[in-house]
Amino acid sequence: MNSDIATGGFATRIASFATDERVAHRLAERIADGDAADKVAVSLADAGGGRWRVAIHFSAPLDADAVRAMVTAVAGDAAAARLRFARAAAKDWLRASIAGLTPVPAGRFIVHGRHDRARIPTNRIGIEIEAALAFGTGHHGTTRGCLLALDRICKGLNRRRRSPRILDLGTGSGVLAIAAAGAVRSRVLATDIDINAVRVARANIRLNRAGAMVEVVQADGVATRRVRQRAPFDLVFANILLAPLKRIAAPLHKLTAHGAHVVLSGLLPAQANAALAAYHAFALERRIELAGWTTLVLVRRRRRPLFP
Repeated sequence: MNSDIATGGFATRIASFATDERVAHRLAERIADGDAADKVAVSLADAGGGRWRVAIHFSAPLDADAVRAMVTAVAGDAAAARLRFARAAAKDWLRASIAGLTPVPAGRFIVHGRHDRARIPTNRIGIEIEAALAFGTGHHGTTRGCLLALDRICKGLNRRRRSPRILDLGTGSGVLAIAAAGAVRSRVLATDIDINAVRVARANIRLNRAGAMVEVVQADGVATRRVRQRAPFDLVFANILLAPLKRIAAPLHKLTAHGAHVVLSGLLPAQANAALAAYHAFALERRIELAGWTTLVLVRRRRRPLFP
């Protein structure tokens, strides 16, 4: 992932090294599928010249020997020897990273920081995201892929006679919930397992004056009463990781309306088929590839009549 990933306290302990693109993505996939996926995240940044900077972020005490062993297994001894370990003040690290980011266009949307507020064209939907401990500034391929998917989907949602019901699972910074509320003018339910992300999302929602449209609750997956109360949903975003995406596939099917769109992201290209297999009750409408990440746009199949 790019420099906009900082979920919970991941940014306080960092192990980093440089390698080629193939190894970088193999390591990201290894971490995403590992037992410690909820405590470790990997960010990838294209350094140019075929080199990629890999940064491994930890929310738990860092075991340097275990990290070296993992990198050795995936990338070899030379990469492990280049490992550098550091501690960083999470808020300072993220604020510095966002300060240098330029506005990101994605269809009708532009995600930007405070320093670019006055430069957003009037014919675009601006989403202002400030430095905070939550994933999602729009620069990452997964977030931008979801925004591009929304740009196309909301044209159909706006033609509905009733307001569509929208769910954003793993909302992070709240960027997708804010974008959906602004484009469709409909209420959005956003959830995140991390209480820090919930606080950040609420702050960004207030910043974008979307408080009347977006509700944020702390929840693990879809097994929460508030999600069940708001179902069935016409549009669902799930920009998380493969393992939790697979876990929620069956219950999510029961919570969506017939013909609903489900946008899955947080996937490496090699993981897309596994996600599609878990979501076999949905049809693939579109596949978006950006910066080494895959976003899948699915549609819930309508029931076929028993008799033709």
